[in-house]
Amino acid sequence: MAADNTSVFEQAPAARLSRYRLWRRGALTSQILVRIGSGLLVLWAAVTLSFIAVQLAPGDIVSLLIGEQLRTPEVEAAIRAEWGLDQPLITQYLTYLERVLHGDFGRSYILQTDISGLVATQMLPTLKLTAAALVVAILFAVASAILTAGRRLPRAIASGLELTLISTPSFWLGILLLFVFSFTLKLFPVSGDRNLSALVLPAFALGLPLGAVLGQVLREGLERALEEPFALTVRSWGASSFVLKLRHGLRHAALPAVTLAGWLVGNLLSGAVITEAVFGRPGLGRITVDAVLSHDLPVVLAVAILSSLIYVAMSTLVDVLYLILDPRLRNDSQGRAA
Repeated sequence: MAADNTSVFEQAPAARLSRYRLWRRGALTSQILVRIGSGLLVLWAAVTLSFIAVQLAPGDIVSLLIGEQLRTPEVEAAIRAEWGLDQPLITQYLTYLERVLHGDFGRSYILQTDISGLVATQMLPTLKLTAAALVVAILFAVASAILTAGRRLPRAIASGLELTLISTPSFWLGILLLFVFSFTLKLFPVSGDRNLSALVLPAFALGLPLGAVLGQVLREGLERALEEPFALTVRSWGASSFVLKLRHGLRHAALPAVTLAGWLVGNLLSGAVITEAVFGRPGLGRITVDAVLSHDLPVVLAVAILSSLIYVAMSTLVDVLYLILDPRLRNDSQGRAA
C-alpha cells in the first residue's frame, strides 16, 4: 500500500510538469496570435488611410486618378465605375477594402495596365534586393560585434567605420561602389538585374549602413552579456573568447538588435527606391519614381499598401522571434505560474 502511495506521489510532479509545459506552449501561441492580430489591424489602418487620402486630396477624384492621361468621357466612366464614385461613401470604402483584400489595386490609366500585374512583376527584384541587403547587414553586424567586443583598439576602429557608414547616404555609397568596383576594377556590372553579380553592389550599398547601426547595438549588448555570471561559468569550462561570444553571448545580445532590425526594415524598403534608381535595377522603386513623376496616384497607393504589408509582416516576425528568444516577455501569469 505504501509502495502504491509512493508511486502516486512520484507521478504527481511529472504530471504537473507535463500540464505546465502544455499550458506554456498555449500561452506562447496566444501571444503570437495577438501579435498577428495587431499586425492585421495596422495593415487595415494603412489601407483605410490610403482611401481617406484620396477622398481628402484637393481637386476632383477623377482628375487625381487620371493623372497626366488624356481625359475622355470613356476614361471618366471607367474610373467612376471602378471606384464606385456614384455610390455612398461607405459603399465606396467597403468596395475599395474588398478589392485590396483580393489583391486588386485597380488600373493605371497612364500605363494602360492592371496595377496588380505591374506590381507583381516588379516585386520580386525589390524583395531580392531587400533580402540580400538584410543578409549583408546581419553578417556585417555579427562579425563587427564578435571581433571587436571587449577589445579597445579594434572597437575604436570599428566604431569610426560604423559612424562613417551611418552618415553616408545609400545612394552616395552606391556611387562610390560603382566607381571602384564597376568603372575602375570592372568586377561587377554597372546596372541591370541579369545575374547574381548585379545584386552584389546594390545589396552592399543598401545593407552596410543598416549593418553599422546593428553592429553598434549588438556590440553594446555583447559587452554587457560578457559581464554576466554565465560568462564566468563558460570561461571556467575552458571555452575560448570567440566561442563564448558566438555560442553564448550572442543570444543575449541579440534581443535589442532584433527589435531594431524590425524597425529598420522600413528604411530598407525606402532606401531600395533610390538604390534601384542608382543601379538601374527593375523593382518597386523604379515604378514608384515613375508614378510620382507622372502623377499616377493608383500606382503610388498600391506601392504604399504593399510596402505596409511587407513592413507589418517583418515587424510581426520580429515580435514573434522576440517572444521565442526571451521567455520573460510572455504574459505575467505564465511567469507567476513558473
